[in-house]
Amino acid sequence: MYRRSFLLGTGAAALACPTLGLSQEKFPSRPISFIVPVAAGGGSDYVARATTHEWGKTLGSSFVVENIAGGGGVIACQKTMRSKADGYTLMQGYVATLGTVPATRQVAYDPLKHFTSVGMIGGTPNALVVDAKLPVRTYDDFLKYVKDNQHTNYGSAGAGSLTHLLMELLKQKSGFTTEHVAYKGIAPAFNDVLAGSTQFIFPGLAAAVPHVTSGKVRLLAITGKERSKRFPDVPTFEELGIKGFDDILQWYGVSGPAGMPADIVATLNTSLNKVLANPALEKTLSIEAILPMPMQPEQFDAYLRKDLERWQKVVKEQNIRLDA
Repeated sequence: MYRRSFLLGTGAAALACPTLGLSQEKFPSRPISFIVPVAAGGGSDYVARATTHEWGKTLGSSFVVENIAGGGGVIACQKTMRSKADGYTLMQGYVATLGTVPATRQVAYDPLKHFTSVGMIGGTPNALVVDAKLPVRTYDDFLKYVKDNQHTNYGSAGAGSLTHLLMELLKQKSGFTTEHVAYKGIAPAFNDVLAGSTQFIFPGLAAAVPHVTSGKVRLLAITGKERSKRFPDVPTFEELGIKGFDDILQWYGVSGPAGMPADIVATLNTSLNKVLANPALEKTLSIEAILPMPMQPEQFDAYLRKDLERWQKVVKEQNIRLDA
C-alpha cells in the first residue's frame, strides 16, 4: 500500500514537473542570439559575424547576429541585461559599451554587475597618427611640435570615445596641450586630418592603415605590448618610455546577462577559445588588425574591471562629463 502510494505520488510529481526523471536539455539545443551594439557593416559587425560563423561550427549551434545600434551601445546593453540568463542571448561587448561610455556618463546598467563575462575575442592597437605634411616623423618630433605651437588640435570619433580619452591620457603622461574636436565617427575625423583642419588623431590601427599606406598620414607609435607585424618599424609607447599604454586596445569580447549558469559559461568559453586558436579565423580577423586574445571568464572579467577603472580615472582627472 505504501509502495503504491509512493509510485502514485512520484507519478503526480512527474506530471507537475515534466523534467523530473529526465536528463536536462543539452546546451545549446537552439540558435543563439548574438547582439552587436552597432549598425550592420563596419569593423565591429565584421568581427562579430566572422567569429560567430566559425564559433557556431565548433559549438554545434548557429548564431543569429542582431544589430542594435543607438545610444553608444546603451540600448543593446539594456536588452542583453534584461534577457534570460540561459546562454541563448549574448552580446559582443567592447571598449565603448563596457568601458568608455559608462566612464563618461550615467547609464542604466552597471558594466560589471549586470553582465556575465564569457570571454575575450581579441583586440587591435590604437595608433597615434599625424598629418604627413607636418614636420613630424617621430614621437619626439611630435612633442616638440605641440609644445612649440599653441593652437594645435586633434580629432576623435566622438566625445567620450576611446579616440578621445586616449589622447587625454597621453596629454597627462607627456605634459602637452592640444584642443579636442569631436566628430560623429572616425571617417569624418580622418577627413579633416587629411584636409589639414586638424593635425592629429588616435584611431584603431585598422582605420589608419589605408591612410598610412597612401602616405597621407604618418604613424608615430602604437598601443599594446608588441609592435605591429604590418608596421614593424613603428615603436610601441612602452618602448618610448611612456607607461600605461601596453594593455590599451580597441577590444571585443562576449558577455551575457548576469547570473548565467557556470556550466553554460564554461561550454561557451571553451568553444570560443578553441575557435580563436583556428588559423583560418585569425587570418579573417587580421583584416581588421584584430589579434585573437583567448581568456578564461575570470581573466576577461579582470580585464574589463581594469579598463573601466582606467577610463574613470582619466575622466575624473581631465574633468570630462557628458551627462548634460
